[in-house]
Amino acid sequence: MGVSIPHPLSSLSVEETNQARDTVLKLHPGAIVDFRTIYLLEPPKLEVKLFLELEHNGSVTDDTPRPARLAQVRYDVIGGLKAAEYHESVIDVIACKRVGHTIVGSAHHAGLTVFEFRKVVECVKASNLFQEKLQTIRLPPGFELVIEPWPYGAPDQDDGDTRFFQALCFARDTASGNPDANFYAYPLPLVPIIDARKNELVRIDEPATGGEHDPLVGRTHKVGLVDHCRGAEYVPELLLSGTREDLKPLTVQQPEGPSFTISDGNLVEWQKWRMRVTFNPREGAVLHDICYDGRNVLYRLSISDMTVPYADPRAPFHRKQAFDFGDGGLGHAVNNLTLGCDCLGVIKYFDGVLTGADGSAEITKNVICLHEQDNGINWKHTNWRTRRAVVTRRRELVVQFIITLANYEYIFAFKFDQAAGITVEARATGIVSVVNIDEGKTAPWGNVVSQGALAQNHQHMFCVRIDPAVDGHQNTLIQEESLPVRRDKRTNPNGNYYEVRQTPITTSVGIDLAPFNNRVFKVQNLSKRNPVSGNRVGYKITAPATQLLLADPNSIQAQRALFAQHHLWVTKYKDDELYAGGRHTLQSRREIGGVADAAARNDDILNEDIVVWTVFGLTHNPRIEDWPVMPVEILQVHITPSDFFTQNPALDVPSAADNGSKSVSAQCCSASDADLAAAE
Repeated sequence: MGVSIPHPLSSLSVEETNQARDTVLKLHPGAIVDFRTIYLLEPPKLEVKLFLELEHNGSVTDDTPRPARLAQVRYDVIGGLKAAEYHESVIDVIACKRVGHTIVGSAHHAGLTVFEFRKVVECVKASNLFQEKLQTIRLPPGFELVIEPWPYGAPDQDDGDTRFFQALCFARDTASGNPDANFYAYPLPLVPIIDARKNELVRIDEPATGGEHDPLVGRTHKVGLVDHCRGAEYVPELLLSGTREDLKPLTVQQPEGPSFTISDGNLVEWQKWRMRVTFNPREGAVLHDICYDGRNVLYRLSISDMTVPYADPRAPFHRKQAFDFGDGGLGHAVNNLTLGCDCLGVIKYFDGVLTGADGSAEITKNVICLHEQDNGINWKHTNWRTRRAVVTRRRELVVQFIITLANYEYIFAFKFDQAAGITVEARATGIVSVVNIDEGKTAPWGNVVSQGALAQNHQHMFCVRIDPAVDGHQNTLIQEESLPVRRDKRTNPNGNYYEVRQTPITTSVGIDLAPFNNRVFKVQNLSKRNPVSGNRVGYKITAPATQLLLADPNSIQAQRALFAQHHLWVTKYKDDELYAGGRHTLQSRREIGGVADAAARNDDILNEDIVVWTVFGLTHNPRIEDWPVMPVEILQVHITPSDFFTQNPALDVPSAADNGSKSVSAQCCSASDADLAAAE
């Protein structure tokens, strides 16, 4: 081996991606190959661990063996009399040969591509049936049609295995001449269904537009169904009252540059943290080999999956359920982050490599931003006797990426602090999904946020995959609860004692949080004890005890998102088992190969290489204030040391004051006092 081979935990380069493409093309001479994704198949953990041990010890040389560089290539083969086949190949990009291959049967669907979404729009516009249907709706002068492609959701029984897409339709008022005018304010009750294999429109679903006491099917709307709708703009230049004028600049300055360093392409070092950052089109930003002060903490950290099921019982909205990671659109939905807007301060950006339909590598700029931020006080104490206060600020290193999926935006951030804690944060914003509702009506499955626009109730269910390596890879998950104890004259004479009960989880399972028991989970290394407390060293995982998926357990909505049945899962590690909702979520009827199946193996996980999957969600019953663009809703998972150190690890953070901070002048306050006196 040579130094030219990239680090095992680095994304495929442009050259490696194109090499994988060329290898696949040679395997299918005479056929048309439509590529979907090409990205790194991470090496087996056993091989990576051996390499990392040498790297951490400074023993890596040019001759150190490295795992094979493997690309997972997903593509369609079109040619001959057979229908298009979906293939998944594993390509050794150094040896230029295929080392793994599967033809995926019709029971599963390949992830969607932007190319397919473009075809959906073209098919709808070219359909005579749709044009005829559109003529039955009287759009006001100056309005134009907007078609927004969506995954089909779970197919009905009569749909078979046909690859369908659906489209939501809106009207845009062109009077302003601004292409960013908000078309979501004018929803149309037409949902065209496209057969993706035939590239043709097969039917048009017409959802009901009635309210609470109307039937769930049938037409009740008037011909001019958007006449009662009202515009709702959000871009600054279209706001009738403009933007605020009393907001003064707030500038983040780092005159000496950032405190982090980047080397070897993706190795990030900040304070006592060390990690590698990569990007792939299924999970977005992924963090690997996370260490603090030379000690292993996590092997891998990522957003594994999410699903957004809608609660409107009227057809076809029972199929309105997106898997925003698994359905395949994340890579091309990632934002190119903007300096001074999405991230502040001195920023390091990472680019991503995506795949065009011809398999060529395409660089998308600035998909991840890395920066430092202040998050208030880190620790403080005032000696009341001497009046001396010592205080340090809580500085964080933030790894952030953002995706836009049709109407919604999601901001995901991994935050590392100076007290050796990690926060995984999900923020939801964007525009709530609305459907047309008859004038003057309301409905129990949503909220009217603007005249004629009903925002449907829905949930956002997230799953974070945590692959721990707490002082090594042999770990155990401990359930800890704080429980009341009855008064007892021998053991609890005054009734104030409560028991802290720790229960090892010994087999793979799904578990729910119990906030009244203060149920938390600790990943411990049973072979290492803290020299001060005597407890096993560990890290605590604290997640919000949010509602789980509300759909009936026997519904297809619930069956295809089994991961959302529990707040936490713990499974035994298995290579390439990364996705809580399974590998193939598009048009799934049931979660297959996801975390529920992994837990069902009933593996022994006591003192083993384990994976923890944390599930949390936002039950979003829209409010008027969410319109036309919702303020962010924030959810966080905290991963913090628990008896991992012998004292506060942030004790050595400097407590110097920020020289750039200023006090409001006394003159200003005096002027206010004078004004008050004059008024009296």
